[in-house]
Amino acid sequence: MKLLLIYCKLFAYTPTIKIIDFAPDESESGEFRDIQTAFIQLEEGDRAREGEVAKKLVKNLKWICGKNDTGKRIILHSFAHLSESKAPPEFTQSFFNSIDQRLTASGYEVHQTPFGYFLDLQLDAPGFSLARVFKSID
Repeated sequence: MKLLLIYCKLFAYTPTIKIIDFAPDESESGEFRDIQTAFIQLEEGDRAREGEVAKKLVKNLKWICGKNDTGKRIILHSFAHLSESKAPPEFTQSFFNSIDQRLTASGYEVHQTPFGYFLDLQLDAPGFSLARVFKSID
């Protein structure tokens, strides 16, 4: 798994092009302030070790939310541009829903961008030490 974490003063999106047939129709935009974003790419090998990868991801997300003082607010965004290896979209969507449930059960406010769409994005990301973090979860 590849993980790009960006703290945002502003994160906004608008769905533009549906790229996965099974994705539900989405047209609603979203806008969030003072929130941690997680750009996540699941890789093919992650399916065989789903439990371990999920545990490490949740740990990293909780850590960065604490460091950036987001009030336990996070956005999960599927971003299949961090590696050449890609997990199947059905697995990725299921994995995201599972992570959402785990974080929500721990008291986090979790949002997901529409899965299976290209999105127009608007980000306002300040420049400080932990505002942008890249992790490779092996």
